[in-house]
Amino acid sequence: MDLVSYLRSPAAIRERCGQLFTMAVEGKSRYFTCDLTQLGKVADYVISVMRHEYPNLQIPFHSRWRHFDAGGVPRNSKLDEKLATLTSVERAIAKFDLAIISVLLDAGAGNTWCYYEQETGLSFKRSEGLAVASFQMFCQGAFSSNPQYKERVDAQRLQALTEQELAHGFAANAENPLVGIAGRLKLLQKLGQVLLSSPDMFGEENPRPGNLVKYLLTKSDNNQLSASAVFSAVLEGLSPIWSGRIELAGVNLGDVWYHPDITDNHLVPFHKLSQWLTYSLLEPLEELGIEITGLDTLTGLAEYRNGGLCLDLGLISVKTPDILLKPHKVDSEVIVEWRALTIILLDQIAGVVREQLGMSAEELPLVKILQGGTWTSGRKIANELREGGTPPIQIESDGTVF
Repeated sequence: MDLVSYLRSPAAIRERCGQLFTMAVEGKSRYFTCDLTQLGKVADYVISVMRHEYPNLQIPFHSRWRHFDAGGVPRNSKLDEKLATLTSVERAIAKFDLAIISVLLDAGAGNTWCYYEQETGLSFKRSEGLAVASFQMFCQGAFSSNPQYKERVDAQRLQALTEQELAHGFAANAENPLVGIAGRLKLLQKLGQVLLSSPDMFGEENPRPGNLVKYLLTKSDNNQLSASAVFSAVLEGLSPIWSGRIELAGVNLGDVWYHPDITDNHLVPFHKLSQWLTYSLLEPLEELGIEITGLDTLTGLAEYRNGGLCLDLGLISVKTPDILLKPHKVDSEVIVEWRALTIILLDQIAGVVREQLGMSAEELPLVKILQGGTWTSGRKIANELREGGTPPIQIESDGTVF
């Protein structure tokens, strides 16, 4: 396996993050200590949140589709009504369009931004706000070049999108600032270019991100498709959109970062947004009758809710208090290490949670524990400890990572 392929694999994520985890457990990290005696306490907290959110433990996947129903509004059902006249494959393509565009816009929104939804009179912040705003933009035709078919995303429209249009869609202005508007716009415009340059994955005529459905159907065997195959397609198809990242042999690596303590080439992959997107594409595929296999091959998500849970409940601690006092760049050693510890600890938390509930990995895969689960618990403990539910470590986001 060549290095690029390796760094795009879940195995590489776990192996590289595992190196930094071992250092922290052995007391050799410059930034964090790790106390594994707290695993039981954290698992208990996660289980209590899971039982509160899903009393019957019938937990859906951790995906963008959960956010679209924010505030108890059945937007997913409304979308199904809008798509009712389409064939099953066309519906899946439209849902891929929405999920891909919304996930790519789902980077940190900052602590002050808020989205007011006119038709419900509800206001949302952070991930839910970004989801509802992008959902409304999609339904209003903001990403379609054809006014007769609003619920779609196409290359022509993405390339023509302006910062003013994007800001308007998110209701962002000087009084309601959204972090990284320029970065988000650049991402969507680059997506438009990538759609045109990869007709085998996104279609030759009027390329759309949703045409990845057709590509993936050719990869299925006996109506089965592995989660890692979906992940590979996401990385292969979308890796060129990430700007300003490390490149190897002319290939943009995406969410891969430098850390001096990693053996060989010092590179640590996370692929947070790509895995979040992969999880979000599984449900439209299942609606087509495709069985998804190997769910637990993918990793947890290295973002501030899961990482915050580990810090706030004492699984990891900072070695010096100044780490908590100033914001850090995404490529800083502190953030890279925090994210790496999060990946490994999510696997360990999941193991203890399953053990205590007497459930198998098939019954309770990681993607459900994240939803039930660690992400929800991370948000809950953050709200209990800090005004506004801010993460324990502040990150300088460019609107394209978290």
